[in-house]
Amino acid sequence: MKKFFIALFAVICLTGCDLSKYQLIEEYDFETVFEKSEGKETATYAQIIDYYQQLEDAYPSIELIEFGKTDSGEPLHLAVFSTTENFDFQKLRENNTIILVNNGIHPGESDGIDATMMLFRDLAQDSVAVPKNTILATIPVYNIGGALNRNSTSRTNQNGPLEYGFRGNARNYDLNRDFIKADTRNTRSFAEIFHIVQPDIFVDTHVSNGADYQYTLTHLFTQKDKLGGELGDYLDKKMKPSFEKSLWEHEWEITPYVNVFNEVPEKGFVQFLDSPRYSTGYAALWNTLGLMIETHMLKPYKERVEGTYRALQTVIEIGERDRAAIKDLRARAQRKYLTERYYPLNFKTDSSSISKLQFKGYEATRIKSEITGEERLKYDQSKPFTKEIAYYDNFIPSEKIEIPRAYVIPQGWWNVIEILKSNQVTMTPVKNDTTIMVEVYHINEFSTRDKAYEGHYPHYNTSVEKTQDSIKFRKGDLYIKTFQPAVRYLIETLEPTADDSFFNWNFFDSILQQKEGFSPYVFEDIAKKLLEENPDLKKEFDEKKRLDKEFSQNSYAQLSWIHKQSKHYEKSHLRYPVFRVSR
Repeated sequence: MKKFFIALFAVICLTGCDLSKYQLIEEYDFETVFEKSEGKETATYAQIIDYYQQLEDAYPSIELIEFGKTDSGEPLHLAVFSTTENFDFQKLRENNTIILVNNGIHPGESDGIDATMMLFRDLAQDSVAVPKNTILATIPVYNIGGALNRNSTSRTNQNGPLEYGFRGNARNYDLNRDFIKADTRNTRSFAEIFHIVQPDIFVDTHVSNGADYQYTLTHLFTQKDKLGGELGDYLDKKMKPSFEKSLWEHEWEITPYVNVFNEVPEKGFVQFLDSPRYSTGYAALWNTLGLMIETHMLKPYKERVEGTYRALQTVIEIGERDRAAIKDLRARAQRKYLTERYYPLNFKTDSSSISKLQFKGYEATRIKSEITGEERLKYDQSKPFTKEIAYYDNFIPSEKIEIPRAYVIPQGWWNVIEILKSNQVTMTPVKNDTTIMVEVYHINEFSTRDKAYEGHYPHYNTSVEKTQDSIKFRKGDLYIKTFQPAVRYLIETLEPTADDSFFNWNFFDSILQQKEGFSPYVFEDIAKKLLEENPDLKKEFDEKKRLDKEFSQNSYAQLSWIHKQSKHYEKSHLRYPVFRVSR
């Protein structure tokens, strides 16, 4: 398909004229690599950006905006389609639903890249239904480093395209685990885009395979209970059913993301929980409706791209139809945690509450592997079935914390402060050295992964002890009120027990190591005096020796215990350096 953009019209002369002095008609080719290859290939990064630049040149309804750098050294781009030809998001969000589509977070999963290119063209050319009150924005390729690392072998199970990008970015990070820890430049630039756009609906396009089944399309909406309240109810009872129904009406059957690996789906499965490290989990912290479109990698590439295209059209239709309701519900959700006393954390599957799915799969058997000699799973596509299966999509919080009036972070923790700033968190520097009565967390227990995970050794099962104390703060330390749009983000990152807290992502590991110690030959006399002057302490010490055999046989452990009860023990050890100001 070709679209001609006329720079200057030629003048028709009855007596003849020299047309060479006029600028010739400039021709743009808007047929995508995907279309030219009959659905076998995907565009390279350079071809993708060039395509959007040409769309911008040809159509006033499209603008391509350059943002900050990524780990690859290339900038992140945002393409915007606006029928009003206005690209000021502050004005656009007043009367429009804003949809942000993120493509190529895993560039080997390129379905959304090609689908969105065609959708932008078709919207600009009025060859599909054009929304009046919906703005479509897209990051054409988020993981640019991975897109540039092109190959044809790393997606072992995937059925096309012929070549594609790699999952890891330029520094080998999986960007869909980076939205809280923000180790990459990609994530910092994404945050800039996200907070400028402030999308009502966020869509991330993916390809996956943990089992074989009949569907080309699966969906993964933000977990409804975690999103919470009326907004969560809308997502579960209206948006998701409308999305499924529209696709079925267009002959695209769809099911929830099949969250199994090397198991048969008919046994039932649990909804994937998108914690804040993931894109839609991050978006939920800003009360944005999130959706991952997950195509099935065993299906032909052409079919997968076409299904993604139709799914994106459906999201636009929902955004257009429910504009007023979505705006109202998001505003209510924002007010909810500005007035609520408690905040739910760390959602777990409610195994007592089961939903049912009519699932279309394939019969599978366990046979002996000719390679390993062990049992292996084998699907038989000649034996399709439809069965009712158990689906666990209800979650409950395992913890509720009281929302503080504010947090205080000493300025020395600049690594955390920089991430907060990139997420538009409002912070007020303390004007003068001062003492504030605060709630103090002491890290009680935690577990740590024994293998590296995305550049970290994250903690989990974290528990804390809370006390009150007067803490001295310096001029320039940051006072952060929770009465602001970032309230959910603040709680999920600054409460150390939260699954994706900065503590659990190792930002505060330096407090876990004791910096000052003692020499037993010196402290022995100090310890003796301390016990003599404190009968209650001596009683507790003797009782611990009586009950704890290992402790009673370890002289250094005994002296260390006494040292921790003394004024010589450093207050910073295991003291969480983010402080809560209570109500």
